[in-house]
Order: sequence, then C-alpha cells, then structure tokens
Amino acid sequence: MSLKYVIKEGTAGFKRAKLAVTTSIFSLFIAVLLLGILGRVSYNVYTQAMSLKEIQIEVFLFDMDERSVEEVRNQIEGEELVTNVVYISKDSASVIAAKELGAGVTELIELNFLPASFKVEVNTDSGSELVESLASRIQNIRGVDEVEYNRALLKALESNLSIFSLIGSGLGILILLAAVVLVYNTIRLTIYAKKDLIRAMKLVGATNGFIRSPFIVEGIIQGLIAGTLAVLSVFAIFEFLVPIYIPDVGIVAWPFGRWYFLVGAMVGLSVLMGWWGSRLASRKYIAETYISG
Repeated sequence: MSLKYVIKEGTAGFKRAKLAVTTSIFSLFIAVLLLGILGRVSYNVYTQAMSLKEIQIEVFLFDMDERSVEEVRNQIEGEELVTNVVYISKDSASVIAAKELGAGVTELIELNFLPASFKVEVNTDSGSELVESLASRIQNIRGVDEVEYNRALLKALESNLSIFSLIGSGLGILILLAAVVLVYNTIRLTIYAKKDLIRAMKLVGATNGFIRSPFIVEGIIQGLIAGTLAVLSVFAIFEFLVPIYIPDVGIVAWPFGRWYFLVGAMVGLSVLMGWWGSRLASRKYIAETYISG
C-alpha cells in the first residue's frame, strides 16, 4: 500500500465535502476545547478543595507523666494514616489560647487549666470513614481523654467533590460522544460521495483495509487540526482573556504544574476521536457500499 496514495486520498476528502469536513473539525474543536477548559478548571477546584481538606485530629490527654505521653505518641505514630504528630504541653496550650483570644486573658497562662494534647495530621487522601475509624482507635488508647476533628467539614467536602466529579464526567462523556458521532457522519458522507469508485476498486480486487485507510487518515487529520486549534484557544483564554476580564480568578494553574500534560491529552484525545469516528464509519459503510452495489 502506497503511503503517498493514502495521504493524498485522505486529504482529498477536505475538497470533496468542505462543509461536512468544516462542521466536523469545528465540532471536534468545540468538544476538545470544552474538555480542556473543564480539565483545567476541575484540577484547580480539586487542588483548592484538597487544601481545605487538611485533616487534623486533636487528641486531648489526661494528666500523665512523660513516659506515658511518649507511649501514647508511639501508638498514634504507628497508625498508617498518620503523617505527623505534634505534642502541645499544658503550658504551651495556655500560651496559644491566650494569643488566640487576645489581650485581657493573660491570666489563662497562670491558671494552666488546659490539657496537654497531640495535633495529629492525617493523609488528605483518607476518606471520612477511614478518619472516623482512626479517631475511634485513638480514643481507645489508654491516657486519651477526648478526640476532636471537623467531621462535618470533611463529609461536606467529600460529598461536594463527588457531585462535581460525577457532573464533570457526565459532561465529558456527552461531549466526546457528540464529537465522535459528527466525525462518523462526515466520513459517511465522504464514502457515499465516492461509492462508485469504491465499488470499482472492490471489483478489481482492492481489500477493505486498503479502501478504508484514506478515510481513517482523514479522520486523524481532522482530529489533529481540531486539537491544535483547541490547545491554542485554551492558551488564549487562560493566559490572556481570564486575567483581563476576570482578574479576581487569579492564575488558573496547569494540571500537575506543567502545560504539556493537558496539551498532550487534548491533542491525543482529539486525534483518537477522529480516528475512532472514521474507523467506525468506514468499516460499516464501505461494506454496505459493496453489498448495495
């Protein structure tokens, strides 16, 4: 099979069905652009939510000697979810409370009535059920008086993130399907316009794979063009338009801190959709063209 022939015929479809090809590229462009915007915004929403989800458990202790405190600390540090443990003595607790409450309460330092405690930092990927189980285990440690953490905030964040993820995933799938259907229809129209040629090629022994190749190349090229345009648009939107017209939003970071992750995903996805749509259409309608002839 001649590569030159495949590329030539693959690009010829752009001239034969200009309106259909333009519509397909524009649809792919819009789909990938929306997915790119959704991906970048979603990443920033997720990172902001995770920064709020700094899980810290306060473990208040009964009065005990230093050896007992160290034993409690070792048991807490032995938990898999725990990332850091900070001890706050009774004296330190009074000083912290006095600073937080402001002037006029310095007598709290002298009263020294606040209990010693541990501030326990937990892996932020931990779910509310795991954190609740951890808090329960810590509560059962000998010498622990009370365990406190913000259960309500943690559960609310998890619930909102789940809803956001479901909505985002649903929108993404709908956009992908719509784009693939449009590529599929474009290739189908191109095949229909060349149906007489396809019949003639089959009569002289051309295989389905040979006939399909130019149409698949056409779909890939459509995807490449649409993906490139979508990437340029995402750059323009977040680097120029958003800072000018919505300055309060601030800098919308690239996923994982690097531009090429999202750019590669957008172009790759666009090419994949173009290939998939053209492959489905060519497999179905080239066979039907021969049967109907």
